[in-house]
Amino acid sequence: QVQLVESGGGLVQAGDSLRLSCEGSGRTFDSNAVGWFRQTPGKEREFVAMISRTSTFTDYADSVKGRFSISRGNNKNTVYLQMNNLRPGDTAVYYCAAPSGQLPITRVRRMTSYDYWGQGTQVTVSS
Repeated sequence: QVQLVESGGGLVQAGDSLRLSCEGSGRTFDSNAVGWFRQTPGKEREFVAMISRTSTFTDYADSVKGRFSISRGNNKNTVYLQMNNLRPGDTAVYYCAAPSGQLPITRVRRMTSYDYWGQGTQVTVSS
């Protein structure tokens, strides 16, 4: 079992930055890939970014590429999502997630590939 807790959300203005944290516990957190997704009311949860177990592979949604960066902390129990140049369209609840096993590259953007989810953290970007 893996437990995930997100933090770092808040209310910012367009152009500002935020860093979200996802702290994992339970089964060895660094044995899994980790993904970030976001969701707004009435819409499906959408892929934002992911990092592989070894941190050698990352993937980003086109809408955040060049502005967001995903990384692992030195203690391997935390994954960060650095969000720069935020836009009102980035407003959403952000969730981190982890699969229970290996995650094929072809499936990293699918919500159904992830078995463990955090409770989410709200990010609101005002114009």
